[in-house]
Amino acid sequence: MSGSWLRQRLAVHTALRLVVATALLGLAVVVQVRAPDALPFDPFFVLIGVTFAVSVALLGGLRFVDRLPWMADVHFGLDAILVSAGVYLTGGINSLFTTLYALPILSASTVQRRRGGVRMAALNAVLFMSLVLAQYAAAASGVELPFITERSALPAPTVAVYILGLNFFGFFAVAMLSGSLAERARRADVRLERATEEIADLQAFNQYVIDNLLSGLATADAENRLLTFNRSAMVITGRDGDPPVGRDAAQVLQLNTVTTAAIHDELARARSKRMDFQFRRPDGRTIDIGLSIARLPLPDGGHGYLYTFQDVTEMKRFERNARLQQRLAAVGEMAAGIAHEIRNPLASMSGSMQLLRQELSLSGDQAQLMDIVLRESERLNQTIKSFLAYARPQKAQLHWLDLRTLAGETARLLRNSPDVAERHTVVVSAPEQAVEVEGDEAQLRQILWNLATNGLKAMPDGGELCLSVRAEPGGAGGPACAILEVTDHGVGMSADELEGVFQPFRGSFGKGTGLGLAIVHRIVSDSGGRIEVQSEPERGTTFIIRLPALAGGADGGDTPRARPAPVHVRSA
Repeated sequence: MSGSWLRQRLAVHTALRLVVATALLGLAVVVQVRAPDALPFDPFFVLIGVTFAVSVALLGGLRFVDRLPWMADVHFGLDAILVSAGVYLTGGINSLFTTLYALPILSASTVQRRRGGVRMAALNAVLFMSLVLAQYAAAASGVELPFITERSALPAPTVAVYILGLNFFGFFAVAMLSGSLAERARRADVRLERATEEIADLQAFNQYVIDNLLSGLATADAENRLLTFNRSAMVITGRDGDPPVGRDAAQVLQLNTVTTAAIHDELARARSKRMDFQFRRPDGRTIDIGLSIARLPLPDGGHGYLYTFQDVTEMKRFERNARLQQRLAAVGEMAAGIAHEIRNPLASMSGSMQLLRQELSLSGDQAQLMDIVLRESERLNQTIKSFLAYARPQKAQLHWLDLRTLAGETARLLRNSPDVAERHTVVVSAPEQAVEVEGDEAQLRQILWNLATNGLKAMPDGGELCLSVRAEPGGAGGPACAILEVTDHGVGMSADELEGVFQPFRGSFGKGTGLGLAIVHRIVSDSGGRIEVQSEPERGTTFIIRLPALAGGADGGDTPRARPAPVHVRSA
């Protein structure tokens, strides 16, 4: 039995004692006003005053109950004594207030249960019997007892024994009954407390599961106002602070009116609906969300809505990459066929035209036309070579390479390239330490060259081209990687252009075969790396290439390789 619970119960009983004392005081005042001198009430008023004083004293001592549990026995014992005093003042065995003995018995039973009730019944029996014996002893000896307000003749001894027995039976009956009820109430309280704890644990567990779902979970009422919004939903939508409970679900999830109406129409015919849409987070990032909506029965008999959604941005990107790989595979097969069917006849035609040009005497116009044919034949031959380079890449010659050196040499070559004008600036950013990867040097040079020349073409009015090299540690125990970045500040690309940037024949500069970026993508993929593009119209483009990096030396041991000097090249 905890001290706080005992304090609370004793405080309630003390308050009830004060209420009873106040009621008796009011009743005594009424009697005194309506029938003056009917009874000498002075001792009765004194008893009520003592009751108030004892109650106040007991209230002040409740803070010690935690350390002194026996104070509860004192509490109920004083109740029995005060009731006995009241019975004594109102006639003893002739008193009409003997029923008040039930109050301390009930109080003790509610706090100390059956054991306390029986002890209080025994104490009441002893006190009442002592009072009655004192009355009969005083009557036998002719002595008047002081302060007795009722002086009617005492009943016969046999009647007195009957009255005592009847009261004793009542005392113990009340004790047993109230103790039994208190015990049942205690067991009910224990069961209720256990059930409450189980429900609270179940609710906490359910909330824990809901909050740790990887999917966003939200519920809404019949008016589509949000009732719940779990932690994953907050993370996916990029929200901070409190969940948007009470707000319109369509507004929170950025579903327009037409889409919302279509969802409601669909749910009228089907149990659920699945859809994908783009969501703009508060930080400005746009993500793809896969949303499932179902009808949710509510306790009031109506129905609400259950929303489950996931961030499928990466999944969409993988799907796009898979479709791209399928297209590129088809183009590769086509390129192999083109190489077989066209290249040999083209070589024969080009050789024949060169022979004819040397042997025939041609006019100026004829010679110009012949040059055009030869030049276009050469261009077509270069296209076929690009097809072959993409469709049938040569076996890579793997070596450990320092990307800093590769970037610096590429920048020097670009400085002497006709693609670099006076308005262009080429910058190489590299760390002090070597950034090593295992790869084919020629293929890595081709990657840098293709991306760099595209960046220069994207800046026809000039600008800065940055070749950046850095190492990135692996997250969550994953492998480290080396990062190549090629950044220009040119015309940039729109979202539609980004969608097919690595598809063949999607060149944007009017010259070339349109296979440069497709070949770059294929080389990076074959190397176990990954390439990403970030671009905004009129603000430039950044190609980010992640390649597996080397942590130690070229031999894979713990001895590091000799590091080249830092590279910082600026070409104008």
